[in-house]
Amino acid sequence: MVTPGQLSPTTRTDLSPAEGDADDITIGALGDLAAEPGWRRPVLLDADLLILVTGGHGSAELDFRALPCRPGTLLRARPGQVLRCLGAHLDATVVRWGAGTLRGLDVDPDAVPTYRQLAGEDEDAVIGEVTQLAVDADRHRGVPAARALLRHQLAVLLLRLSLLGAAEERPAPRPESETFHRLCREVERGYQHTRRVEDYAAQLGCSVRTLTRACLAVTGRSAKQVIDERVALQASRLLAATDEPIARIGRRLGFPEPTNFGRFFTREVGVSPGAFRAVREQPLPVRMVRPRPPADAPVPNGRA
Repeated sequence: MVTPGQLSPTTRTDLSPAEGDADDITIGALGDLAAEPGWRRPVLLDADLLILVTGGHGSAELDFRALPCRPGTLLRARPGQVLRCLGAHLDATVVRWGAGTLRGLDVDPDAVPTYRQLAGEDEDAVIGEVTQLAVDADRHRGVPAARALLRHQLAVLLLRLSLLGAAEERPAPRPESETFHRLCREVERGYQHTRRVEDYAAQLGCSVRTLTRACLAVTGRSAKQVIDERVALQASRLLAATDEPIARIGRRLGFPEPTNFGRFFTREVGVSPGAFRAVREQPLPVRMVRPRPPADAPVPNGRA
């Protein structure tokens, strides 16, 4: 039996799902995520993750933002983000699931805060649920009938996490927030094809002025800046976590000419793509520069 408040390492499994079972829920240790020992460089994530720190102290660099980690720290990471964890003896339990795992269940994984330091009853409850999920995933590994059990356990865990802080006082939503978030969703679908505000305005059925006003109200930045920052973030992810040639990264992001990509990246990030890649193995405190976070990125203040 596992006592609430601690996680048994014997319940951890490899994070790679069985072939053809990308939507299976798998439980693993933090080290299972690292492509190389010591997290020499960031890892490009291919699945949804919950990371619950169980031991040690250090930091997690999630999309180039340093988040302090200690026992009870919870991280919510998404496919496409880049992650690197640093710290002596930093340990965590990782819950991984695929895009279709929660289909049909009334739960929104995006409602879970990106970063939170758990404490007290909240920490005990979350640890207890993660522990039970890990035990059942190990005990019923490969059993088709157990998938429904694990899916519902994960849904309960995500619902609990989404409710943390729900009763806390929050500022009233701005009228422009819905327009801004609609733009963000459209940008996520189209940033590799266009950076023109006019194109997104046409897709959303509104004016450029409306999008700019919404972005300024929510972020203090124009719609064009929001779009360009998303492209720069994706370029930074690929430069840091892959060995893909710089020119090919530029073409993937809509820059047929490498010189145009280089000018764009330097303007947005502050150094050239080559210089950014050259320092990717250095932790954030000594890195020359880091890209700005996306417009709706949370701040590490304990909740997102």
